[in-house]
Amino acid sequence: MSDTFQALVIATFGRHLLVRDAAARELKARPFGRGLVIVAGDNVLCVDDARTNETHVLELCPRRNALFRSNLRGGSEPIVANLSQLLVVLAPNPKPDLFVLDRYLAAATSGGIAATLVLNKNDLGVAEELQKELDVYQSIGYDWLAGSTRAGTGMDEVLAACAKQTSALVGQSGVGKSSLIRRLVPKAEVEIGELVREEEGRHTTTASRLFDLPEGGSLIDSPGVRDFAPAIDRLDSGHLGFIEVARLAGDCRFADCRHMREPGCAVIAASQAGGMHPRRYESYRRLRRLFEELTEARGPQKRR
Repeated sequence: MSDTFQALVIATFGRHLLVRDAAARELKARPFGRGLVIVAGDNVLCVDDARTNETHVLELCPRRNALFRSNLRGGSEPIVANLSQLLVVLAPNPKPDLFVLDRYLAAATSGGIAATLVLNKNDLGVAEELQKELDVYQSIGYDWLAGSTRAGTGMDEVLAACAKQTSALVGQSGVGKSSLIRRLVPKAEVEIGELVREEEGRHTTTASRLFDLPEGGSLIDSPGVRDFAPAIDRLDSGHLGFIEVARLAGDCRFADCRHMREPGCAVIAASQAGGMHPRRYESYRRLRRLFEELTEARGPQKRR
């Protein structure tokens, strides 16, 4: 085998990878062994195998951070790595699932990743109810941007927010993430084509891809989802990544308050008095129940 070299993972699709080395070579690669879990944005140690004409990923370099999700057994799975910010995309159509959006925000906050909302398709009109929700997010501390890939509006603002950053796009299926990529990176090919077809018929939407931005920085596209559960072992058990719960929890009567039914709970009191938005509190309650279900699913050996 040749000497080892470092590379950036710019696309993943099953166990097929596309990596880019320091000389800007883009190489098809595979993890060497089943133990490596590699995602777009990872830095890896590779080797070219002249005998098989393949590039193998031997080692995962330490991550600065990563966005993790839970699987059905309560295990932790990375989605993207080494981010400066998470861009959570929503749109008037399909109707936003704000509970899923909250879970992305909770995962980002718990992982130390800045998060911004991107409202696409605003040319369709923004209902008063959605506008109020956006105002709530801004009051909590999450900025939001608005535009339309179809009308071409707002794209300069989104591009400026991504400049010199490593950003990832996440969100429900159908909100227009691929259209955003095409607008922000005109030369990008969102479909990975032959590389994806090698993964035994997997659909291209299962792939994640990193794109270089014209003004510097990069943007990672990820598959659209119907649901998302943040990795439970990455959440702070006291507030689950909800900014306002973390702010209020210090005033609870009990240090281990779950903010569900406990007496003297400052979070419950705030949700009743207007200090925390009732829908956000209900979102917290849903995630708390899921957190406990997934903790139970992990079994006694892996519970906290």
